[in-house]
Amino acid sequence: MDIDDLEPRKAKPALKDLTALGVAELKDYIAGLEAEIARARAAIASKEAQKNAAEAFFKKPS
Repeated sequence: MDIDDLEPRKAKPALKDLTALGVAELKDYIAGLEAEIARARAAIASKEAQKNAAEAFFKKPS
């Protein structure tokens, strides 16, 4: 048995009801999502840079 089988599965977040929002509120919602996407992309870039630095450090000399 794998240890991951014992962990509870993460539920997908429920979709937000957009019908009650006005145009300005929807634009603010999109701006917030775009900011979160930019934050996630920055985190990915940082992790990739760390991985590349570690690989370069531990690379065997040719």
